[in-house]
Amino acid sequence: MRISPVSNSLYTFSANQPASKSNNNKKNPISKTGEKAILTKMTFLAGLGLGAKLLFELMDGDFVVEHLSDTAEKIVEKQHKNVSKNKKFMMEIGAAAGLIGLFIGGFAILYTIFKAPNINYNGNVNAFKKKKEMDVYIKGNNIEKELYTQMNEKAKQATSEEKEKLRQQYMQMQMAKNKVPDFIKNK
Repeated sequence: MRISPVSNSLYTFSANQPASKSNNNKKNPISKTGEKAILTKMTFLAGLGLGAKLLFELMDGDFVVEHLSDTAEKIVEKQHKNVSKNKKFMMEIGAAAGLIGLFIGGFAILYTIFKAPNINYNGNVNAFKKKKEMDVYIKGNNIEKELYTQMNEKAKQATSEEKEKLRQQYMQMQMAKNKVPDFIKNK
């Protein structure tokens, strides 16, 4: 019992099937935009961390803390003139937190803009590598599926000797199973 060979002209899997691209029904999920979005998000988070570290290094001296509290007090005085003392204090804390967030967020945005060319290049390279790996994986799965289908059809009409040969071929195919791409294992 022989299994018919796989033909790779126009994605056909056997000589009995018409040539069509419909067998490759799974689309590659990897895109340049997605890879760039992941890198941009990670760069922005790194920028937030660097901004926070820079702010805390600047706040080592008392001058920055005093200047920050004075600025927060001026903001609250200008926006809310007749407010109770407790409410004013809470608003000053909120204004100071807003100023800190503005500094850290602004630094993260600047850092992300500074790294934009690097993000663009690395996003393209990562997407290219992952697309190629995923294409190989998808095509391998489609071929494997077609071979299993052919083996099943042959087994329905096979004698016991032919079924034993098919079982051995099945075991060989299980040993040579399609490898999952590395970037999928990491998730």
